[in-house]
Amino acid sequence: MRLVLASASPARLAVLRAAGVEPDVVVSGVDEDALVATLTDPTPSELVTTLARAKADEVASRFAAGAGDTTNIPDNTDTRTGAADIADIVVVGCDSMLSIAGQVVGKPGTAEVARTRWKDMAGGEGELLTGHAVVRLRDGAVVARAEGTRVTTVRFSTPSGEELDAYLATGEPLAVAGAFTLDGLGGWFVEGVDGDPSSVVGISLPLTRRLLAEVGVGVVSLWGDRATS
Repeated sequence: MRLVLASASPARLAVLRAAGVEPDVVVSGVDEDALVATLTDPTPSELVTTLARAKADEVASRFAAGAGDTTNIPDNTDTRTGAADIADIVVVGCDSMLSIAGQVVGKPGTAEVARTRWKDMAGGEGELLTGHAVVRLRDGAVVARAEGTRVTTVRFSTPSGEELDAYLATGEPLAVAGAFTLDGLGGWFVEGVDGDPSSVVGISLPLTRRLLAEVGVGVVSLWGDRATS
């Protein structure tokens, strides 16, 4: 059994590694903006879950029997068939967004947008939503799926103008959902969270454990050497 993380997020990878799992990382080719444009008035939960599902499905398709696209498939993959050199694979896709003042926002992309986000967030709170999708394949065929969303309330402090300028200058908030991190420099400006902190980082360990169980995978089977040490 191998777990494949369908995400380029170093934070999600770090969470899994700290929890005893060493996944393969295969970044999906999903055009998120194009996919969002096809949705009609999705709820915040529907939005992040749809994106997570698309990412997991796109990566899972590369491991399906006879798949021809081997781009970004890990080195331990048998590219003759498109299936990994093991018969049992579980792919996990995630997507995170912040809901604040009734608006759902993702990665700001620019310092100007991130600054505006922080003006809205400072001294208040928002809901960080992370959608999760799990796809299990056996012998190159999809045999089970599960998905869900975890919502965590984040309470923000009010950084000074100098602090905010310095934070934006690092570039960190430009590439993360909601323009902040909990596990990085942004943690200095988070007063607290009500709910699952791992979900705020990008992947909920409790929810992922439950979804893995729904597709017949016990999380301890993914711990590798730690399970016997």
